[in-house]
Amino acid sequence: MSARITHYSIHDIRFPTSRTLDGSDAMNLAPDYSAAYVILHVDHGPDGHGMTFTIGRGNEICCSAICAVSDLLVGREIEGLFTDMGATWKLVTGDSQLRWTGPEKGVIHLAAAAVINAIWDMYGKHVDKPVWQLIAGMSPKDMVSLIDWRYLSDALSPSEAVERLQERAPTKEARLSEMKDTGYPAYTTSAGWLGYSDEKIRSLMRAALADGWTHFKMKVGANIEDDRRRARIIRDEIGPDRFLMMDANQVWGVDEAIVNMDRLAEFDPWWIEEPTSPDDILGHARIAHAVAPIKVATGEHCHNAVMFKQLMQAKAIAVCQVDSCRLAGPNEILAVMLMADKFNVPVCPHAGGVGLCELIQHMSFVDYIAVSGRLENRVLEYVDHLHDHFIDPVRTRDGHYIPPQMPGFSVEMKAQSIAEHTFPTGKVWVS
Repeated sequence: MSARITHYSIHDIRFPTSRTLDGSDAMNLAPDYSAAYVILHVDHGPDGHGMTFTIGRGNEICCSAICAVSDLLVGREIEGLFTDMGATWKLVTGDSQLRWTGPEKGVIHLAAAAVINAIWDMYGKHVDKPVWQLIAGMSPKDMVSLIDWRYLSDALSPSEAVERLQERAPTKEARLSEMKDTGYPAYTTSAGWLGYSDEKIRSLMRAALADGWTHFKMKVGANIEDDRRRARIIRDEIGPDRFLMMDANQVWGVDEAIVNMDRLAEFDPWWIEEPTSPDDILGHARIAHAVAPIKVATGEHCHNAVMFKQLMQAKAIAVCQVDSCRLAGPNEILAVMLMADKFNVPVCPHAGGVGLCELIQHMSFVDYIAVSGRLENRVLEYVDHLHDHFIDPVRTRDGHYIPPQMPGFSVEMKAQSIAEHTFPTGKVWVS
């Protein structure tokens, strides 16, 4: 007898990172890293844990939206969900009434991400595999069937996607062994938050260098003179041969971004991230043309795969930054990775926030093993915050992510962490 989803539970989990300014940037001055967290309960076998990410206020809105989306799954047999995960994705994202409140964008899409992530976590646990291994081990045809191609096939057809995956399939095992031995290259943002003092930045940079990091990201955008001072400190610490990336978190207009990057160019930034509104595709294209050879990176606030398609078609980005809680789970992320491979745009995912590193690491392993087969110009973001709250936290070694081995999606939180950080009743908030 197949297990069924009997009910769900939702938790508003918030961590008071604003007290130390962890995660601070020009747009988000004092964030509280938060998770709108869902558990899909089944009548026998492992439950599914999923989440979407926010930075505090508004997390309760995402929780309400997750409730509306999760209602679609109660009473369903999980075997049927797992058999056709492409159809499952359409079920979760395609309710005709919910789509009116956010057709593959906004709070409803964030909620869909949490629920899809929970289904994949459950799937991995029921077949006793981590999600990265589950997806990377699929046949090209099965991988392509995960995706809704309705709005994407003008850029990449399903048949071409299958052909491209088939070309990489014979060498998958070698890349899988490489990932187990060496891991996936990463960069750190943990030393470059905007609210940190110059002394703290120096100290954290030196510690990161000692731990083997070679790629570093700093936040910019509050004040150009401060940005230049902090960039000089960081470049002095890391030297001329290591990589420095900058992130404006959307605060600039198009002309302002071009002028400011001209003033920051002397510090040799590899990329400028989110230089303007994430919705401004043509604005990104104009910035990309003006600031080259500095690369333009964006994606953590892109609503859906359609926006990524247009950014690539317009040659507006040179770095694609998917996010596990902005796009609706592995299905949609895989679609973007396949298009990025077609357009020769490296995927360097966003992972700054609670649970994001745990989730997105799976998809970067999938990208290298099965999709792109390349590591050139590819790094995955890492922030050293809040991993101890997860049962299967990320592991890094010498600036590389090490593949998770536990079944599921690595995002199951410890029960004590959920209880203590539930807002506003948990003891962290009551105290």
